[in-house]
This record gives sequence, C-alpha cells and structure tokens, in this order.
Amino acid sequence: MLLGVALSVSHAWVSRGPRAVAALVGTATAGGFAVEAIGVATGFPFGTYDYSGELGPKVLGVPLIIPLAWTWMAWPAWLAAVRVTRSRTARIALAAAGLAAWDLFLDPQMVAEGYWRWHDPVPALPGVPGIPIGNYLGWLGFAVVLMTALSYALRRSDPSPSDGVMYALWIWTYFSSVLAHAVFLDLPYSAIWGGVLMGAAVLPLLLTLRRR
Repeated sequence: MLLGVALSVSHAWVSRGPRAVAALVGTATAGGFAVEAIGVATGFPFGTYDYSGELGPKVLGVPLIIPLAWTWMAWPAWLAAVRVTRSRTARIALAAAGLAAWDLFLDPQMVAEGYWRWHDPVPALPGVPGIPIGNYLGWLGFAVVLMTALSYALRRSDPSPSDGVMYALWIWTYFSSVLAHAVFLDLPYSAIWGGVLMGAAVLPLLLTLRRR
C-alpha cells in the first residue's frame, strides 16, 4: 500500500504540480481520516465497526494507514475518469463508482483476515457475510464528496501523457483483485461482485485506450 500511495502522490506532483498533491492529500488523506474517525465514533456512514490492533498506531480509533488506502486509489480512479469523459459530472460519477466498487475487494479480504469487523453486519451482499450493504453505500457517498472536491481543487482537468502509469495501476488493481479473490483467497463471491461492479468502471477506460 505504501508503494502505491507513493506512486499516486509522486505522479500527482510530477504531472500536475504541488497544487494537485495538496488537493489529493487534502481530499483523500485528510478527508479519508475524518470520515473514518466519524465512522468509528458514530457508526455513520459505514455502520458500527472497529479496527483490530494489527494495523499499527491509531488516532481516534483509526489506524494511520487507513486514510492512505483512499489516497492510493482515489488518484488513479480520478485520472481514469478524466480520460474517459470531459463532463465533470460524469467524471465524478465514474470515479466515485470505481473507488466504491474497489471496496468490494478490500473489505471482504480485510474482514476475513481479522483487521476490522462490524458489530451488526446485516443485511449483507449474498455470499459476502460480515459486511453490511450500508458500508458500500457509505463508501459511494463519501467517494462522491471526495471526487467532487478533487475535481474543483485541481487546476488541470485534461489527461496528461504521463497518466499511463496510473491507468496501468487502476487496471492492474482490478484484474489482480479478481484473480486473488477467485483463486488465492477463497473469496469467490467478492471476486464476482467486485469483478462485475468495478469492472463496469474499468471497462470504459479499456475501451477508450483501445480506440485511441
């Protein structure tokens, strides 16, 4: 994860400058920490949950590594949407949907490995116990807020020639997650749910890259 965060932040700096880094860190890192702290304290917007002690130091009940996950994937999700469409609204919707769909891989794996747990994980998606559906809706809601803020904070809105590395990260994350859940983690249903829903966000990028 740390390597992925470093890649996203460094790419933001090199391709779009310090303003982009400030926008990414402010929306994804700081915003991610804030929403997680609120979630742990109140149960909104992800449901009532807590983290185990296996993820390192915590502040306000949130392991410091957790906001980095938002930072890691928010940037490639946004750049993929920028490549696909010129509409700000469509970019926000596509990037937010992709980021939220990625959680269909992340949460099942982390819950299975004991890193966090929900107190009342119902109703859940068929085949994916332990995680309430409301959690995914919470992810989607915050992802919309995050991507909206990011879209207005960034000065540049056009694709950059250097964005290919972020497209590769986005696509690799998708296919490697499907493979890992289906073959190595014994989580076939999250492979299906994530494969279909995150795939709906990744496919437009693949088609766009193929055409151009």
